[in-house]
Amino acid sequence: MKSDVEIAQSVELIPMESIASKANLRQDDFELWGSHKAKVFLESFKHLSSRDQGDLVLVTTINPTPSGEGKTTVAIGLAQALQRLGKSAMVGIREPSLGPCFGIKGGAAGGGYSQVLPMEDINLHFTGDMYAIAAAHNLLASILDNHIHHGNKALVDPREIMWPRVTDISDRALRGVVVGLGGHKNGLPHEERFDITAASEVMAVLCLCSDIPDLKERLSRILVAYDYSGNPVIASELNSVGAMAMLMKHAIKPNLVQTVEGTPAFIHGGPFANIAHGASSIISTRMGLHMSDYFVTEAGFGSDLGAEKFFNIVCRTGGFRPSVVVMVVTTRALKWHGGVQRKELGSKNLEAMKKGMSNLSKHLENVQSFGLPVVISINVHPGDDSDELDHLSKLCDSLEVPYAITEVFEKGGSGGQALAEEVIKAAKRYPFRYLYKLDNTVREKIELIAKGIYGADRINYTVRAEKDLERINSNEYHDLPICMAKTQYSLSDDPHKRGRPRKFKITVRELRISAGAGFIVPVTGEINTMPGLPARPAAEGMDIEANGRVKGLF
Repeated sequence: MKSDVEIAQSVELIPMESIASKANLRQDDFELWGSHKAKVFLESFKHLSSRDQGDLVLVTTINPTPSGEGKTTVAIGLAQALQRLGKSAMVGIREPSLGPCFGIKGGAAGGGYSQVLPMEDINLHFTGDMYAIAAAHNLLASILDNHIHHGNKALVDPREIMWPRVTDISDRALRGVVVGLGGHKNGLPHEERFDITAASEVMAVLCLCSDIPDLKERLSRILVAYDYSGNPVIASELNSVGAMAMLMKHAIKPNLVQTVEGTPAFIHGGPFANIAHGASSIISTRMGLHMSDYFVTEAGFGSDLGAEKFFNIVCRTGGFRPSVVVMVVTTRALKWHGGVQRKELGSKNLEAMKKGMSNLSKHLENVQSFGLPVVISINVHPGDDSDELDHLSKLCDSLEVPYAITEVFEKGGSGGQALAEEVIKAAKRYPFRYLYKLDNTVREKIELIAKGIYGADRINYTVRAEKDLERINSNEYHDLPICMAKTQYSLSDDPHKRGRPRKFKITVRELRISAGAGFIVPVTGEINTMPGLPARPAAEGMDIEANGRVKGLF
């Protein structure tokens, strides 16, 4: 089979005007951004909102293996399959980050014959949204340091600066740095850290805002530091909001592209799910629901991270009510949770698969606890053993949950039609409910997530976390939703605890306040907001030929 990039390069792309028309957009609703990309104007929602709202389909997964399980590929393939069945369908996914792209995981544009195109542009610089977000973020950091240098009217305590800097390249050397060295003219020396751009609160703000006024309001609330008396210093006090919003004037517009089979696709925003809320923008989702009968979107990693945050944060903020959830599972992931080591995942092991079903069962329970129906997608990878696939089907028979074999990687939309049919049957307006109320205490909200979604039996708080809780309550941030920072590889905060661990504790190391985005981030386990590159980065196998043709991009 051809590589992803070879498949992408072989597709004759449909003119964007035709894609926009298929998505019920008028000619004056969008502007071309190159030959095969477009930005949709926010004003278009005025007439789109008069159309009936379609069904919202969320694609999630069990705890993945380190190489991922193809959740984005399934989301794209499902939208293509719905289109093949004569339905008006769209897919909405997150923008790829250059960090994973050049590292080990690869891009985030799907795979095989279920990709969004132009794949090369999407995985690299795309429409420049990442740069705009990074620029706005770093502008605030620069203005903060400049404010301190020129008299520090706000009495910012340099030991209490909460606002890091960002870059979209994985670089572990930037996790802890000192800035302001070289004498008085270079500012006040202080410790600093770099996060990857996808972890920026500005990214979360973009994805949770509804329009430019809301964007500016959220930016103004960003907590950047504390003063010498322990009071919050927010972005509005530094007169930075107007310039930050100006840098994002184009980034706030959703990006419209197409799939391999010409299905309209939104790609807008890209917050990580283990350290942020892991979903594409509310703006694009809101538009997409009025542009199609079925809007398929994804939430990062498993139901314990992306889906939980999608329900409790994104749906609460955007006013969304999902109709059905697709749970992606693979034979490889089940063997992983059955105790098989990564290098042995290609070998047949039916017993390990049976043991790994405990992880799938817990994720199904998680989705059902929100009152939503779920359909299992058995995602077939090239080279999967037929006996294992048959065994997995039999295991799913016992769960009393609809399922379908999904072959969208190798077959595109035709390989997802069985899944699409199950989704259509299951999609109804169910009595969706949140896990917690906003007026629950912070401890109560964390406990409901840790015990209800992860299965923990107790929660421990470090001394720092206890102090953070005091600060949250004293500054009246306690009514914000919770955005847990946790490993994606386990239901616990320990990536080595696979399957369905029991009788374990969750340790909250610290709590960060993302007042602009509108949530609190309890940090558990060892979570890095700046990834590092592996021993042999994927970047080493990439190149560009003299004619401009890209090679080695997955």
